[in-house]
Amino acid sequence: MLYALKIATRYLTANKAQTSLLVFGVAVGVFIFIFMSALIGGLAEFILSRTAGDLSHVTIEAEASDPPMLLGDVGGVVLLVQEKDTSREARLPNADAFIPIIEKLPGVTAISQQITGGAFLRRGAQTAQVSITGVEPDRVSAIVNLKSYLVQGTVELGAGRILIGKRLADDMNFRLGQTVRLQADTGIDKAFVVSGIYEIGSGGPDRRQAYVSLATARTLFAMPQGVSRIEIKLADLYQADATAARIEATTGLPATSWTENAQQLLDALKAQAQTGLMLKSFALITIVIGVASALMLSTYRRRPEIGIMRAMGAPRSFVVVVFVMQGAMIGLVGGLLGAGIGYAVLLAFPTREEFQPGNLPIDIAQGAYDVAILLTVISATLAAILPARAASRVDPVTAIGQ
Repeated sequence: MLYALKIATRYLTANKAQTSLLVFGVAVGVFIFIFMSALIGGLAEFILSRTAGDLSHVTIEAEASDPPMLLGDVGGVVLLVQEKDTSREARLPNADAFIPIIEKLPGVTAISQQITGGAFLRRGAQTAQVSITGVEPDRVSAIVNLKSYLVQGTVELGAGRILIGKRLADDMNFRLGQTVRLQADTGIDKAFVVSGIYEIGSGGPDRRQAYVSLATARTLFAMPQGVSRIEIKLADLYQADATAARIEATTGLPATSWTENAQQLLDALKAQAQTGLMLKSFALITIVIGVASALMLSTYRRRPEIGIMRAMGAPRSFVVVVFVMQGAMIGLVGGLLGAGIGYAVLLAFPTREEFQPGNLPIDIAQGAYDVAILLTVISATLAAILPARAASRVDPVTAIGQ
């Protein structure tokens, strides 16, 4: 085996220019593989962080009860009861009892109990319709990381404090520390101080969403017990379906995965992953073709030497090992060189934490360096099998005669 390795090394170093060009070609293929892995992976992470990353991965929300029918179909007319207090229609009355159970489920990283409802925000003659979300003061950023989106003020919520979006503040000419009035759809009216202004970057939440403390929301929407919904965040958002099913089986609460309302996003991510796989496959195919072509040429040029080895008693398996080792060495050296070049180039791009809009969302941690090197060595080794078998079939007498 060592003798075969020595001969394989001599063959490669005999024509250094050709070997260097071949190794460089393999390195370029590996670099493309690593770059595409970092780009596709980073893009997927960026899309998820800007969409599902700031969403509840699993939501437990009480279903609104249908109004009871008072009379049957009489002349095509059905009389129904219409609840006056719509905020009471959907609630989870015993949510507190299930929170410890949900917190112990695998993969659950955060839980937020919320009370939601509609309201009118007023200051002077200005009025805006908003959606109010009451959250626990110590879990304001449990689901949506409002602290990272904060423009002014603080995310700390307490009695008489409200957190609003920047577009809403601009539209209503609100400023930090100003007093505004909030009238809930229950008719309850309270005064609040704008304690914080956030900017997520999407028009809806920035213009229509406001946050108050959970205790304040109980007063506004006349809900002394229970909550409107429970939002849950997971370490792995792709486990949302399984976690939702487990919550329903364990607690009996109606749990909904984020994937039920984001099928188009999932389809887009799958299509993106398949595109990346195809591009990386093309890079590996290029490596295979390059190595096989170079070794096939080497086989033709070294027919006399191969004939002498065969005439001296070298078995066919020995010749096969020599050429397969050449392919493996080319793949290893080219893979290491390509991985080094890829890592050096990706260092110039900002990390995931430092990413700014307008730049390529490349994640250096997802370069798949070890996978790239391993696949390259395997591909180059497999590419050398066909030339190796051709070399082993060389007739010693014919080859020496040439």
